[in-house]
Amino acid sequence: MDSQPQGLTEQQQKWFASVRANLERETGKTLEQWVEIVRRECPETRPKARNDWLKATYGIDQNRAATIFGVAFPSEMGWDDAAGLRAALWTDAASTAVLTALEAVIADLPDVVTGQRKGYTAWSRKSQFAAAKPLKGGGVVLGLALSPDAAPRLAEPRNEGWSERLKAKLVFGSAGEVDDAVQTLLRAAWERS
Repeated sequence: MDSQPQGLTEQQQKWFASVRANLERETGKTLEQWVEIVRRECPETRPKARNDWLKATYGIDQNRAATIFGVAFPSEMGWDDAAGLRAALWTDAASTAVLTALEAVIADLPDVVTGQRKGYTAWSRKSQFAAAKPLKGGGVVLGLALSPDAAPRLAEPRNEGWSERLKAKLVFGSAGEVDDAVQTLLRAAWERS
């Protein structure tokens, strides 16, 4: 039974392994038993509703739930299809152009691991230092592992859904806004990871 996101750093891989290893000790059931339970009992079909059901019914937190559902319904999680996740997320041409500009800057940084998730594209070295996601109606928001006061263009993120390490955000309307200042901010965040 194996289903975990692609594009993980060594530290992230160890974290996923520890969640799996401690599942039986902390819940009294093995991963295989939980998979059988959710396949047999869970009436929900949407990921959030499934997580809510598992928490309400068995007290299982989000991280353990993601591990269980990732094995129980791997094709639905999509973690093993980075290209498919990317294509589904980055559908707007202008937003994709911003992503491409960000990727060009990030390509100059060594030891970067790209992790494609359902709702965002993440970049890590030892830990996550940046993530980008398209905005409804156009544009892109970039989260950075920096303090919001590190530069005047940065703001504090609100409920972005990515790593809690990303304490600042920057919004782009076009690829032309990915300039030398953004390159400097990305390098600073990378150095901290």
